[in-house]
Amino acid sequence: MKIKIAGIGSYIPEKKVSNTDFGEHVFLNEDGTPFGYPNQVVIKKFKGITGIEHRRYAEDHLNSSDLAFFACEKAIANASIDPETIDYIIFAHNFGDVKYGTNQSDMLPSLATRVKNKLQIKNPKCVAYDILFGCPGWIEGVLQANAFIKSGMAKRCLVVGSETLSRVVDVHDRDSMIYSDGAGAAIIEASDDETGMLAYESATYSIDESHYLFFGKSYNLDLDPDTRYIKMYGRKIYEFALNNVPLAMKNCLDASGIGIDDVKKILIHQANEKMDEAIIQRFYKLFDKTVPKDIMPMSIHELGNSSVATVPTLFDLLIRGQIENQSIQEGDILLFASVGAGMNINAFIYRY
Repeated sequence: MKIKIAGIGSYIPEKKVSNTDFGEHVFLNEDGTPFGYPNQVVIKKFKGITGIEHRRYAEDHLNSSDLAFFACEKAIANASIDPETIDYIIFAHNFGDVKYGTNQSDMLPSLATRVKNKLQIKNPKCVAYDILFGCPGWIEGVLQANAFIKSGMAKRCLVVGSETLSRVVDVHDRDSMIYSDGAGAAIIEASDDETGMLAYESATYSIDESHYLFFGKSYNLDLDPDTRYIKMYGRKIYEFALNNVPLAMKNCLDASGIGIDDVKKILIHQANEKMDEAIIQRFYKLFDKTVPKDIMPMSIHELGNSSVATVPTLFDLLIRGQIENQSIQEGDILLFASVGAGMNINAFIYRY
């Protein structure tokens, strides 16, 4: 038995924030001192490394669970199913609902329960729960849905990833320009044909790597030190990803029995353009191959890094023909992969 994505949907917020909008920000070093060069230099370097030109922020009156609800509605409609037939709602996020203008996370009740309520699903046997797995959370949710369906515990699952990272960033940290908001969702069910998941890989590295992403105080030392924001050791994450993600992708592909030349597209977490390109280069180097043209669709240039939402949103845009010069056909082999806080890595091979 295999599982397949029977429906997909995403929600991309309307509020568009350009790099130029950060021109007047007061960016500071970790010790609170100002940079020795203007923001225009910061922005230019940032664009060259990350590839990000724009990002989306949620409308002020919407929370992460609202974005997720919109994406789930689209996935359910795309799959043409009755939501009462969903056995599990698996909601991947990291920071809960953070109301605009505040910094307190709200996860009671669970965000999955909130989505079930918004969808007005009455069936009590539709079990709703959240998972915290960093940016790879949506893929991990798909792997859990795979286990539920193969074990007979479920026939159909709804897996959603949603974040409003713009509400947990330190505006004095230039890394804040990376993050964005959004949601992506999928209906997962058993496949009775040749389509679906062929193999998967998942891992957590937590000895030296567990705090590469963490909550820390603002670089503005005049602010309350007990108020925390998302922080990261970017260089350490970059090196970790390059050393571990390509191998995880190779192990996953080897387990599937699919040859490297048969992979048509790689849908990787939209974290950093240069990092993603380097991961793909190393992945193909493991097979003594050069990277094929247009193998890696990208959305980060316009949407930024919305954590758990990047991969399902990228897939949704791809199959709807919304990514320039990119398309997939029935029977194509896709490789999904992600890396993030944990540090966690996962991947799966999928026949479309």
